[in-house]
Amino acid sequence: MKNTFKKKDFDEYKEKLFNLRDDITKQMRDITNNTLMKSQKDMSGDISGYGMHMADVASDSYERDFNLSIVSNERQIILSIDDALKRITEKKYGLCSQCEKPISKKRLDAIPYAKYCVNCKEKLEKENSI
Repeated sequence: MKNTFKKKDFDEYKEKLFNLRDDITKQMRDITNNTLMKSQKDMSGDISGYGMHMADVASDSYERDFNLSIVSNERQIILSIDDALKRITEKKYGLCSQCEKPISKKRLDAIPYAKYCVNCKEKLEKENSI
């Protein structure tokens, strides 16, 4: 199906995608610097020579794992943004990768890196949940 986007539309979404990518990259950097690059002792603020309590170690370990999952999810979003930028270059942005019908602007405003229209995304999620 032919894309109905104009150059102005492509430029607008391209800017949104670059801004979103910058924001996510900054968040990932902050999480990495504030959590993942510090030792458990640094994170707890414990400057004594005593070992940490097991509950504190478990809590810190959970926080580290949680932050790693956030970074991993944000990395996936960055990959999706890069894919959307590639689709802009190819003039395929705004078309569903499954059915090739237009993705609503409302959806693209909410998720500018959306690859599928709502119907196809719902079908894919149902298939993957089985």
